[in-house]
Amino acid sequence: MTVIDQKLVNKLIENGVEAALIPGFIRSLANAFLINPNMSYCQALKRLKYLGWEDIDIDYHTFSLAVNVLETKGLSRLKYKSAPWYLSSFNARQSPTIY
Repeated sequence: MTVIDQKLVNKLIENGVEAALIPGFIRSLANAFLINPNMSYCQALKRLKYLGWEDIDIDYHTFSLAVNVLETKGLSRLKYKSAPWYLSSFNARQSPTIY
């Protein structure tokens, strides 16, 4: 896991995303961006709620970090992957490192 991935995981946990749900949440965000790559923060939150993530409100900085991670990985490469695609070494039992 890269440093930027770890920072994103930490920010998502701070925003209330359970560690075990992070790969699925990132996958949903990636698929939303595949539909509309120029999506704004508000549009992304609305789309995530539509996809069933209504209990999770991420802040703008976490959203920007997620967009950066997705762009770094390449959205076309991530198209419609199953949940484990995001972090193959991700282990929900790991205690996150806070930076």
